[in-house]
Amino acid sequence: MKDKIQKLNQLRDKAALGGGEARIKAQHDKGKNTARERIDLLLDENSFVEIDRFTANSENAIPGDSVIVGTGTINGNNICVYSQNFTVMGGSLSKVAANKICKIMDIAISTGCPMIGIIDSGGARIQEGVHSLVGYGSIFTKNVRSSGVIPQISVIVGPSAGGATYSPAITDFIFMVKDMGQMYITGPDVVKQVTGEDTTHEELGGSESHMTKSGVCHFIYNSEIDCFNNVKKLLDYLPQNNQESVQDIKVSEPELNENLSDILPKNSNLPYDMNLIINNIIDKNLFMEVQKDYAKNIIIGFAKIGGINIGLIAQQPNHLAGVIDIKASEKAARFIRFCDAFNIPILTLVDVPGFMPGIKQEFGGIIRHGAKLLYAYSEATVPKITIVIRKAYGGAYIVMGSKELRSDINLAWPSAEIAVMGPEGAVKIISRKTIQESKNQEETKNKLVDEYINKFANPFVAASRGYIDDVINPSETREKIISSLEMLENKIDSVLSHFDF
Repeated sequence: MKDKIQKLNQLRDKAALGGGEARIKAQHDKGKNTARERIDLLLDENSFVEIDRFTANSENAIPGDSVIVGTGTINGNNICVYSQNFTVMGGSLSKVAANKICKIMDIAISTGCPMIGIIDSGGARIQEGVHSLVGYGSIFTKNVRSSGVIPQISVIVGPSAGGATYSPAITDFIFMVKDMGQMYITGPDVVKQVTGEDTTHEELGGSESHMTKSGVCHFIYNSEIDCFNNVKKLLDYLPQNNQESVQDIKVSEPELNENLSDILPKNSNLPYDMNLIINNIIDKNLFMEVQKDYAKNIIIGFAKIGGINIGLIAQQPNHLAGVIDIKASEKAARFIRFCDAFNIPILTLVDVPGFMPGIKQEFGGIIRHGAKLLYAYSEATVPKITIVIRKAYGGAYIVMGSKELRSDINLAWPSAEIAVMGPEGAVKIISRKTIQESKNQEETKNKLVDEYINKFANPFVAASRGYIDDVINPSETREKIISSLEMLENKIDSVLSHFDF
């Protein structure tokens, strides 16, 4: 028995060293943690239970190959995790490594707990040829089968190249470490060869590029420690699986730094920061914005209000006047569908002048992409509360959680302007001749604009027809949201029940 125990300990030590001390040092010299150190940073202390520690391609191969997999806890909740080991052949994916990842993903979905992948890999193991590609295909299928069933999170702390990028892309949220994480289908050399364009790995697939331009990245942080801490923070807003909900918590009231009534400019064409409103109605310091630097004209994120977990969508008038464009449509639609899958109520704050006009938007498919947002709201069966803060014009009014898209509670501030289009634009169309024939055209136009606002562009017209459930004082906003969420707590709904065939 002593000999067998000695052999076991030797194999454990060999597995723990991965590619060896020299490669571990090289990893540290780059400012990067090892695969095991990352698991320790992520999970609760001493909670990690490793599986498949000794699997290998051959008898003399490194035990465990290029990935470490297992279970553990974060804040006491069960988690499944895999961490790619760059010290073993650059973290490249072998069939053995793929099998390990698939096994832990099966455990995650069968036990109903979140799956977290820590990515640091050069991609497919060239030496294995098609076997490595088959491994990736198996992982992708597991990702798809897990989608909407358990939360899936990818943490990019190194390269993720070629086909390897598609597994993170299928997951729900992608975290990247600045100046460390990279994602790209083809490297700069291939881009140069095919297109003649000069670029670097960082420009092509760095965290900044994916946060601001491509929208692939959801969160970016300066260090691995910050990144893992915020993965833990995100999990506080997510249920373990689609059969559970996030438990309510007791929290303190927000610190009201602004009078809500004074946040909006007197001129409705002037911008303001929607975050001032958000921070005055949600629980203090409990908003986690998603894709903060992408499609800034719309805000999405998780929050608590009265201790109740919500997903929040809001226009940002400070950026592009809060219009809906292709990027904003996709950003919000994807978020809504995630919330719907995981029983997270949706709060929408509306101040939208319309869809973005222009050839680029039309040729880029704004109709097709805008329809995704409409579909997401219509399909969602979780509690939905919409508040019109200021502008809600045309098709954009309909798309942003209107009563017609099966929203449960629709409220409006007295400042709300709900109409087919802006008052000035409408008057120029319907009263063009009157204005042209007037002796004082500006005065006539202003008078007609005021009449249009009083007759059409106000919340009371919509409220009189039941399209708005109530017009509220801004100071009542938080109270109304909390009471609505409590009333809708046991909502039971299905998409099909609302349609006749």
